[in-house]
Amino acid sequence: MAKKHMHYDGAEYRAILNSSIPATLMTIEAPGARFDSAEEATVFFARELDHVKAQSYDVEYPQFTALEKFPISTSVDAGAETITYYTYDKQGIAKVIDNYSTDLPRADVAGKPTTAQVKSLGVSYGYSTQEMRASRLAGKGLDARKAEAARYAIDNKTNIIAWRGDEESGLLGVLSTGQNIPLFTLTAGATSGKTSWLEKTADEILNDLTAMQMQVADTTNNVERPDTLCLPADVYMKLANTRIPDTSVTVLKYLLDNAPYIKDIISAAELGAKNVETNPYAKTDATGQRVAFLFTNSEKKLTLENPLPYQQYTAEVRGLETIVPCEARTGGVLVYYPMSALIAVGI
Repeated sequence: MAKKHMHYDGAEYRAILNSSIPATLMTIEAPGARFDSAEEATVFFARELDHVKAQSYDVEYPQFTALEKFPISTSVDAGAETITYYTYDKQGIAKVIDNYSTDLPRADVAGKPTTAQVKSLGVSYGYSTQEMRASRLAGKGLDARKAEAARYAIDNKTNIIAWRGDEESGLLGVLSTGQNIPLFTLTAGATSGKTSWLEKTADEILNDLTAMQMQVADTTNNVERPDTLCLPADVYMKLANTRIPDTSVTVLKYLLDNAPYIKDIISAAELGAKNVETNPYAKTDATGQRVAFLFTNSEKKLTLENPLPYQQYTAEVRGLETIVPCEARTGGVLVYYPMSALIAVGI
């Protein structure tokens, strides 16, 4: 038997008790569903509300690729309005010296300060007195799906910002032009004559990935070695289900086994040709472009800044409804080494 939830928030208890809600709840006439006092009705609802809030913290949505795969930082204070960080470029090369050399070359990093905004994301959910009465009468807890929907709304918006940013608020995602992440130009395959990986041969796809890695290596003197490739879901499925001719090896496995430095290839629906919420190159018609994102999965290279993760506050009573305000704060994605990543449009 599941253990009954006994905890409740004292502030919520007092807010509900001092409202008209307990008296309304006591109008239930069904046997076993009546409340003996306003205090009992208040405790019942306060416990149910606390239980629902606790459940919503445990919900995870793995389809939000950025929240699952990007390095996340919560180190910035939730009260901060901005975050100042530096984007870096390594400089300097050693030289051969003798025993008495004093003119040693300097190794350094060239850093450019950038200020990112921190913005709040807000949503709420609530229960009417009729929903409370129905819960008591049916002998069931309050519908937790409302709280889960609030959590989903916050996580969904954070995930959208992590990919394409939010122009109105100035928040940047990894695909925002303000990040200065280099673009890779796809060329038509010699055999297929196509640029899309959905139509290219296995060899042509491997050649593209090699060229992408070489572009990063060339621009950084082989300092940066990206290890993670995010692909649109349909491209990922094609690679996972297409075998190298005359073998039992899929294209996806072949890339993982043979592409230098690549440790993980991720399916990201956010990069699809029609996913306009998260892909700035997408369109709802046939002219939209799929995108691949190649990056180093390290907090030293980029972080999704969430100074205040999902938070639920003390319930507020408004007439015959109890509302739970929810908030999070995000600074978008901070890219410290733009040259450690690459965006391929038209994949």
